[in-house]
Amino acid sequence: MEYAEFALRWFHFLAGVTWIGVLYYFNFIQTPFFGSELGGSAKSAMTRGLVPNALWWFRWGAMFTFLTGWLIVFMKLGHGVGLDSGYMTRVLTGGLMGTLMWANVWFVIWPAQQIVIANAESVAAGGEANPAAAGAGGKAGMASRTNTLFSIPMLLFMGSASHLPSLAGAADAGASVMPYWIAALIVILLVEVNGLIGPGAGSQKPLTTVSGTIHAGLGLTLLLLILMIVLV
Repeated sequence: MEYAEFALRWFHFLAGVTWIGVLYYFNFIQTPFFGSELGGSAKSAMTRGLVPNALWWFRWGAMFTFLTGWLIVFMKLGHGVGLDSGYMTRVLTGGLMGTLMWANVWFVIWPAQQIVIANAESVAAGGEANPAAAGAGGKAGMASRTNTLFSIPMLLFMGSASHLPSLAGAADAGASVMPYWIAALIVILLVEVNGLIGPGAGSQKPLTTVSGTIHAGLGLTLLLLILMIVLV
């Protein structure tokens, strides 16, 4: 079982690096490039040629990260690690954000990007532009920025599960984790809703810039850490 669990964790790491690596490429490199003069002229060709291939690795990296991650959780539960333990509190905090990220990839980003890619192919072939493509691209972009935001605390809490046992360690001594989960769920779901529907029209969201997304991710990390330290 030790070798099986390690092999599963190794594959989880491989898939996760693939997924998050492409996520960071999209948000830190490709999107800012498309906003430049040179990138604007190359956007159609890249959308038709490069983006579909990148999205293939992106969504399947997400799928295998998601599946192997939950298999590890179920394996731990089968070995007697309690849901209210410090380990599970830490790993499921990261797992909740990772699951929302996976859902964003498959049910928001990928369907929206299919519209964008189809529009680019149609226009390149001399057809009419799809007026829904711009909105779909914006929707995919905000969901992708939300995933980038979530990835920062997600990686910290995943890493802390095995390597920072003092965080939420009071749960192992019988402290209740329910107050923490109520507060954490509210905060995490508010971030997700903001990425999907956003605040009122005309308002400025931190996710519209790379620096804003990084700062928001660091802020969410700090907030969740404080909640865990104070409430567990």
